Amino acid sequence: MSNDALQRHPAEPLVPPAGKDRFRSLGPGLLAAATGVGAGDLVATMIAGAQYGTALLWAAVLGTVLKLALGEGVGRWHLASGSTLLDGWRRLGRWATTFFAVYIVIWGFVYGATAMSAVGLPLNALFGGLSVRYWAMIAGVVGLALVWAQRYHVFEKFMTVLVLIKFVSVVSVAVLVTPDLGDLANGLVPRLPEGSVVYVLGLIGGVGGTITMAAYGYWMFAKGWKGTGWLSMMRLDNAVGYVMTGIFVVAMLVVGSTMLLGQDLTENDRGLLTLGEALGESYGEWARLLFLFGFLAVTSSSLLGVWNGVGLLFADMVRTLRLPHGRAAEAVGNDAAVGATASTAAAGAAAAPDTAEERSGAFVATEIERSLPFRGYLLWLTIPPMGLLFIDRPFGLTLVYGVLGSVFMPFLAITLMLLLNSKRIPAQGRSRWLSNTLLGASSALFLTLLVTDLYQRFLG
Repeated sequence: MSNDALQRHPAEPLVPPAGKDRFRSLGPGLLAAATGVGAGDLVATMIAGAQYGTALLWAAVLGTVLKLALGEGVGRWHLASGSTLLDGWRRLGRWATTFFAVYIVIWGFVYGATAMSAVGLPLNALFGGLSVRYWAMIAGVVGLALVWAQRYHVFEKFMTVLVLIKFVSVVSVAVLVTPDLGDLANGLVPRLPEGSVVYVLGLIGGVGGTITMAAYGYWMFAKGWKGTGWLSMMRLDNAVGYVMTGIFVVAMLVVGSTMLLGQDLTENDRGLLTLGEALGESYGEWARLLFLFGFLAVTSSSLLGVWNGVGLLFADMVRTLRLPHGRAAEAVGNDAAVGATASTAAAGAAAAPDTAEERSGAFVATEIERSLPFRGYLLWLTIPPMGLLFIDRPFGLTLVYGVLGSVFMPFLAITLMLLLNSKRIPAQGRSRWLSNTLLGASSALFLTLLVTDLYQRFLG
């Protein structure tokens, strides 16, 4: 197969853009940041605002900085190594890919129902007619069809529209409620009100921190970014995505603190409908609708981003499980890297195997969205979880899902530190003091969250 045939995004320039043209190439970072913020994150932020006002604003800002560092680490590994994150994990040993294989299967089953229900709530509130359960099923099927049929460049444009809708709607509501600027400034000073530790940990570590962070590199490859020449473009892209996420989270905290301060809210997605009703009572029906359409954009972008991004991760996992692991993988080197594209050579990346025989173990961005594992996982995310919409989630499955979810973020942070400080990537791609400091802080934070979560589940 020729290099031109492997070009994933024909409109993408062959070399990294410069100047203002860099902003025209933004995309993967918006997808990763937007996909990681779902209805659960909105609820957690809203409840923190209702309980403590803007006193925990600093935690939301710190969480954004740490996730920006994680996103940069994921992107830097892909560009500097010329291989996927799953290839990195298999070089660490089979323990890493085995953990991820178990996690992604259980996570997909439970999250599928959660994501569909989250989209069903605003659809039910906006249009009625059907119960949340059936709106959720419709949302799942529509999401399946869109991701099944779309290719990356179409998917990116569609998701960008959703990101803009949710950003503009929630930030507009935050401006509408006219927060006290003095309180906002005071909220940037770190402090821990009584009983706020769990909320602080959740804001720093939970909001926007999900498995979808690991999908960032796959979207870069799909767009045609390869080689260390794209590092500065990736950093801008990642920064724009997470700065927007940070503003979005702060806006949601402001709305919760202004509209719902002191209220005892339930910690599930329906609490967002309470906020919509409060906005309607205070400002009129148009404010309720504005928020609900933003809520719908949030949940829809999260569902579509997971269906696509985590589908790519699963398909790549199937590929890597068949390849050598540990020391054997190190001996093979980068022969199972990403299939070459026209932009690879221009950006300075090493050419990957190009014949059918040589590429039998390589990740090829143009082919994976049509692969059986990718489409099989889309069905896994959509069809079996519909059964959970009719029953309460089984306790045992929910417990395993929660524990594995708590383990994943420290797993991601620690493995990135191991990979980015190794000789597996060229010197210009390795971590320096700032990256190591932020990734180390992320690792410590997520381990603290893990211990806290395990304590609450089993001893609390």
